[in-house]
Amino acid sequence: MNVRGSDELRVEAERGRMLVEESREIVVVLDEEQRVIGASRRARESLQGLEEGQPLPPELVGLERGTTPLAVVYEVDGRQETLLYLSAPGDLAAYEELRAGFTAAVSHELRTPLARLLALLESASLPDADPLALVEQARGEVEQIDELIGEVLFLSELETGREVVALGSTPVRLVLDEVVDRLAERAARAAVEIRVEAAPDLELPLRRRMLRVVVENLLENAIRYAGDRAHVEVAVRLRADEIVLTVTDDGRGVADEELPRIFERFYRADQARASRGTGLGLAIVKHVVTSAGGTVEAQNVRPHGLEVRCTFSGV
Repeated sequence: MNVRGSDELRVEAERGRMLVEESREIVVVLDEEQRVIGASRRARESLQGLEEGQPLPPELVGLERGTTPLAVVYEVDGRQETLLYLSAPGDLAAYEELRAGFTAAVSHELRTPLARLLALLESASLPDADPLALVEQARGEVEQIDELIGEVLFLSELETGREVVALGSTPVRLVLDEVVDRLAERAARAAVEIRVEAAPDLELPLRRRMLRVVVENLLENAIRYAGDRAHVEVAVRLRADEIVLTVTDDGRGVADEELPRIFERFYRADQARASRGTGLGLAIVKHVVTSAGGTVEAQNVRPHGLEVRCTFSGV
């Protein structure tokens, strides 16, 4: 076998290992003798007595635990192996509850711009209506609906694993400058000044697109809610064995009791409820950062302002 073929096989093997390791399911891989040869992280955390090289204890699969096994048998290199999926009895119910709640929230969020759009169309028939102004306002409502649908679909791709978050690392400075340039006009309209601080050699463990998504959402949040004449700093710094991405503003901040909720889907603090934001930006940031093994938190800064901090282990 040539070197290229060997490298491809090694990549395929690593990809297969990561698919099992990072699965959100309880997955166990068994050999022909029904001995454990691999397991997902969730399986190792959930199943007491699971040991590689040993038979899978019957009680881990049986009715005593209340699990519903699904076995997928396949052959690799002439050997038969089995992927065993084990789901806890509450998993499906919890998923259905989450799905129903998410669907209801999306429906609620869509009703507001749709209602405004309908009112604008009805106003256009009045004798003293200004059709051009109403059309411009209607365009804004359609753009709001399009933005919401796009972010819902993107979040869905993240949660189903179709959109890979961490695959290698990305130099941050060029991405920060690119995003700030793209948002320059919007920041100018809001009278918000943005400053960038990041060394050219710093990298974060995110794909380029994912890093751009995180920075865009954090800066758009600051531009939208910090208030007129606010100053915003986006910075990446190396601290001990961690790399920290922060977006800090000197704007209005968030009420202390609301801080724990700002990363929830569709949640908007009282001062932001009249805005045209989708309420998904910070939820997307949290999902991307945590999927890459990082943490994200927000805190008010004194005397006023807000800081969102994303922390990653050193690359």
